[in-house]
Amino acid sequence: MKDQIEVMISEKEVNAKICELAEQINEDYAGKELHLIIILKGSIFFACDLAKKITVPVTMDFMSVTSYGNGMVSAGKITVTKELDEDIKDRDVLVVEDIIDSGNTLFHLKKLLLARDPASLKIITLLDKPEHRTADISADYYGFQIPNRFVVGCGLDYAQQYRNLRYIGAVIQD
Repeated sequence: MKDQIEVMISEKEVNAKICELAEQINEDYAGKELHLIIILKGSIFFACDLAKKITVPVTMDFMSVTSYGNGMVSAGKITVTKELDEDIKDRDVLVVEDIIDSGNTLFHLKKLLLARDPASLKIITLLDKPEHRTADISADYYGFQIPNRFVVGCGLDYAQQYRNLRYIGAVIQD
């Protein structure tokens, strides 16, 4: 089955926005060390591009948290499948997410991380889908607000496909 993908945000627009976000982070964290927690798998593309443009000292760690499985709708069940390797106590933490959709996964994850007593904890997401939000969560930094469509590219997938698209595209449903 070959899906139809409609370009929503071009590669050029994505790259420009990542540069803009990095500039803001560089200002906000000037004189500090920033610890990135990259949410696998989808956020890895965004995180790598972002980290290369951050000029303050950066460390990073990875978590895998899932609620989608292979579907296009959140299953509502949240599972941590990869835990952090490092302690975040007293560190300035920036959680890097690819998209905030319903917000349920990130709401759960934020509570979990705050309990570990970081010096600060903020969230950055490439995409924000506020009209689909069911949890009380928002990003401190976001790239693009998008309508309630299922999107792929720049790390976002549909059944593990399309992550490598250099743009954000909407899956066309027949």
